[in-house]
Amino acid sequence: MRRRMRPMIGPGLWGLAFVLTAVGSACADVAKRAYPVMGPVEQYRMASTSEEVALSRSAAPTSISGDASVLTLGDHGYETALKGKNGFVCLVQRSWASGFEEADFWNPKLRAPICFNAAAVRSVLPGYLERTKWVLAGVSRTDMISRTKAELAANRIATPEPGAMSYMMSKQGYLGDLAGHWHPHLMFFRVHTDGADWGADLHGSPVFAARDDLEPITTFFVLVPTWSDGTPAVMEMH
Repeated sequence: MRRRMRPMIGPGLWGLAFVLTAVGSACADVAKRAYPVMGPVEQYRMASTSEEVALSRSAAPTSISGDASVLTLGDHGYETALKGKNGFVCLVQRSWASGFEEADFWNPKLRAPICFNAAAVRSVLPGYLERTKWVLAGVSRTDMISRTKAELAANRIATPEPGAMSYMMSKQGYLGDLAGHWHPHLMFFRVHTDGADWGADLHGSPVFAARDDLEPITTFFVLVPTWSDGTPAVMEMH
């Protein structure tokens, strides 16, 4: 991971760390032109439920993901494929979990395995699950923005609970055309917080901060040295 590449999240309440800023604006423009609208829904599905379960569980070490519930993408939203017992929920997020204006918003190749802890399951995950229902119902991106604003105005979008966090440590994840596989990391969800309080975004720091402008949340990304299978991840901090 090169230090100049900064993580960006979409709607803060689901805090997906699968889109990085472009290394150049020209590349971002090309990506935006590549995915101007949603493709056929089948392009966003995986070959089988078993394959999706396996990719979902790769988000965290098996000591965590092995006892987690697993959700897979169905016809109208995510469905429970396996019921866990440790409070964690793992799934593969798709491109619409990123920011509404991100280049990869409709990228059908994007697969982002993630495991939420219990606090995040209650307060962060529901937003992404709701958006997925909108997508599969054919709601446009413009209308999704309007709906999100209306939910905020009505105080129907929760702020993250204390301790809400997630694992994104999969070696197999694909976080977008500009990000690729990026680096294994943890995410911590907070109401708007100054990144300086965490030492975020400083030279040599493994912590990045991303503040969502639409919703009241800051997500902190903490890089970790290994993938979920225990193999080392090479990291360049330029």
